[in-house]
Amino acid sequence: MTRPRWNKQDALDLFDKPFNDLLFQAQTVHREHFDPNKVQVSTLMSIKTGACPEDCKYCSQSARYDTGLERERLLPLEEVRTAARRAREKGASRFCMGAAWRNPTDKQLERVIDMVHVVKQTGMEACVTLGMLQPHQAVRLKEAGLDYYNHNIDTSAEYYDQVITTRSIEDRLETLDHVRDAGINVCSGGILGMGESREDRASFLTTLANLERAPESVPLNMLVRIPGTPMADVPALDPIEFIRTIAVARILMPSSHVRLSAGREGLSEAIQAWCFFAGANSIFYGEKLLTTENADAAADEAMFAKLGLTPLIPAGCQLDEAADSEATAASA
Repeated sequence: MTRPRWNKQDALDLFDKPFNDLLFQAQTVHREHFDPNKVQVSTLMSIKTGACPEDCKYCSQSARYDTGLERERLLPLEEVRTAARRAREKGASRFCMGAAWRNPTDKQLERVIDMVHVVKQTGMEACVTLGMLQPHQAVRLKEAGLDYYNHNIDTSAEYYDQVITTRSIEDRLETLDHVRDAGINVCSGGILGMGESREDRASFLTTLANLERAPESVPLNMLVRIPGTPMADVPALDPIEFIRTIAVARILMPSSHVRLSAGREGLSEAIQAWCFFAGANSIFYGEKLLTTENADAAADEAMFAKLGLTPLIPAGCQLDEAADSEATAASA
């Protein structure tokens, strides 16, 4: 069956639907492809913080802005191993690691690959976000067993230069091609509430949906307005518009996991419940997302209990101590 090609007007027509009709359509599509009461749970850790040369106007890690963020070197391997085990114990099935680089050197990549190995030893899926990649680097990550590579396109092509000028959206799409060609699952989404229009949100989602293959994972972030960045005072996005965007993403990308990502700590339980009904079925779990605060893990457990949601354990994950112990012994 040929996958449909979407255009911006298709997405805008969905955005313009009455709220109840839009959510009914999104929930219907969601149930055709997923168990509506299962949520994939990931944990995100910054393995190298600050001093990024890019000028992303939303980001505390840019070297161009004074946000009070301390620059940190690449974390020691054992610190990553400890954090990964802790994440697994709290219910995460995927461990994501982010480094504030424009693009890693081959030497830096090898150090990250050591971290990928320790994550895989826990039985979890491994994901990294390291900036732009060369084709041979994507192949090297695949050989190391990486499951997902995150590289967000951030916003629409039309609005891109209002957010970032040190790279283009074409640069981002090129890295996604390298990741896909290497056989790694693609994780790519963006940030909502950066002053973009609904037309921009429609264009952004259709860009993702019309990739040769839609991303397996689509993180949708609500802008966290960080003092010291150029977007510190951007007006907040209406939560109803955020829910609409989740629903449109679900309809355009029916087989993708749509993730509630940064900014979730500012959403009430009720708004998050609507997001799950609209088709979101993945979250970042843990108190910190790179450098910004995230919802408390205990609060998430309580919310899941209220909503009757349970964590999804992907095929191939071995979330047990025995698998971890055997793999650790084998690597010793």
